[in-house]
Amino acid sequence: MLLYEDIVTGDEMFSDAFPVKLVDDIVYEVDCSMITVKPGADVDIGANPSAEEQEEALEEGTTQVNNVVFSFRLQSTSFDKKSYLGYLKTYMKTVKAKLPADRVEAFEKGAAAYAKKLVANFKDYEFYVGENMNPDGMVALLNYREDGVTPYFTFWKDGLKETKL
Repeated sequence: MLLYEDIVTGDEMFSDAFPVKLVDDIVYEVDCSMITVKPGADVDIGANPSAEEQEEALEEGTTQVNNVVFSFRLQSTSFDKKSYLGYLKTYMKTVKAKLPADRVEAFEKGAAAYAKKLVANFKDYEFYVGENMNPDGMVALLNYREDGVTPYFTFWKDGLKETKL
């Protein structure tokens, strides 16, 4: 299994236990889902409950959570467009400084193109940081597929370090 950690903070962001897709050699898209968590019980990462199980899922004390957010203790944060662009500029400089020389050009080109897509659809994203809530680290972006109900995260590829478990 591969674990992906933020190269700035060391926070665990996701693992390959979730469906992962590399997009444009610049970001990973990680599919996630909503799960039901009962206090003191094991985490249910299964598929959609049947109609009979729906009632049980709503029993007192249970909560619906995003499985990636829950598993890696990601913390919700917020940005307006201006503050996000300021953060992104600083973050990209930090990542670029940690890259091998042969990756810098591809990173700059790919990150600039992908950042334009993000800004164009800024209102569609929710923002999450790692468990330590370090403002210098990666901000993961939560969005929904075309169906409007399937959540997925976007993580900057070059801001992550793969660790084999």
